Amino acid sequence: MSNEPLSFEPPRGMRDFYPEDMAWRNRVFDAWRQAATIGGFAPYDACVVENLELLQRKAGEEVSEQIYAFEDKSGRKLALRPEMTPTLARMIAARQGQLQFPVKWFTIAQCFRYERMTRGRKREHYQWNLDIVGEDRVTAEAEILAAAARALREMGMPDDAYRIRVNNRALLGELLQKLGVAAPHHAAVFLALDKRGKISDEEIAQLLATAGVPPEVAAKAFEMLAIQSLDQAAAVAGPDSPAIAQLRELFTLAELHGFADRLIFDMAVIRGLTYYTGIVFEAFDTARKFRAIFGGGRYDSLLTTIGGAPTPAVGLGFGDVVVLEVLREQPGVSATLARDGAIIGFMLPEQRDAAIRLATRLRAEGTRVDLGLAPQKPKQFFARAGASACLSAIFLGPDDVAKGSARLKNLETREEREIALG
Repeated sequence: MSNEPLSFEPPRGMRDFYPEDMAWRNRVFDAWRQAATIGGFAPYDACVVENLELLQRKAGEEVSEQIYAFEDKSGRKLALRPEMTPTLARMIAARQGQLQFPVKWFTIAQCFRYERMTRGRKREHYQWNLDIVGEDRVTAEAEILAAAARALREMGMPDDAYRIRVNNRALLGELLQKLGVAAPHHAAVFLALDKRGKISDEEIAQLLATAGVPPEVAAKAFEMLAIQSLDQAAAVAGPDSPAIAQLRELFTLAELHGFADRLIFDMAVIRGLTYYTGIVFEAFDTARKFRAIFGGGRYDSLLTTIGGAPTPAVGLGFGDVVVLEVLREQPGVSATLARDGAIIGFMLPEQRDAAIRLATRLRAEGTRVDLGLAPQKPKQFFARAGASACLSAIFLGPDDVAKGSARLKNLETREEREIALG
């Protein structure tokens, strides 16, 4: 056993949540749940430990190198889930013949990735997942993005503080073909170009070379990223491009849902995960100071990779780390909740029972009560009450118990009124 003093810090990349941290976390989680519920999404959950084989079906991607993998005592290869989509696909495939499609599901899942620590990135985080499975129309993408916009507004994020950037993986494939980049190179090009902004273009070119992409092909891939607008993309892809038609429809639907002012076409949105097949999206703060707030897209082929029947699907992953950083920088946004409930204290042991009975009665009536557990002097009690989140304070002394009533003090207005103890 080591004689080194025990560290009071959590493991690197992990987090503790003290009550003041939970206030911020609850602000985000409550907005997620409300936006999903209002949007008609049903809640689900799953085990944190997943079969390693399921996660390795996407071998070769960056995420597969970041998995916390281990063997249990029976030698089974398991892992802490790095994301929720493979688990969702497994659950859908398990009951594919019984479900009524399309399904609209959501969860708030804790995920783990062993990766390099940067601002906005931890080795564990909570992630809100929204998925619509069984619908191939763009109405599914619009519904999910509308829910995400609703959640941000519920958190207190101003509409002008973020933008949702969209592209289409099918359009990227069409444009690469038009530029003379053969289909076998597409996956490597997507994976490399997705790192643009995180590493230099020279490093991206080296990644492409390592993947066997010839220099002239890499140059054409960079040429594609020079496209600035959907109209420019349409001019290259041609008038009959299905991918362009899908993007135009998404912008039309965004007008109907009320978030078109935050939607932008961006050729640089690629999403590195190979299971994406259609429209992809990422949201960033308007100033682009932080990493992506959320991201996702269409993944119509994922269920077939794990043995399920072909099923169209769209999903979103929205982590808690970045959005908390963005929220904390917004003027007027805080984690402070409105004061609520009552705090009850007593001066002497003789008033303890009356305090407990009053707290029990108020709690039965639905009032949140913070009950003192030991006698206190009035000055100590009211100092604690002022620092609490309670709206009212009740302090019992000998005279209060004798007359059968006490003073209930509003801690915001300082007004007082009588409350019966019986």
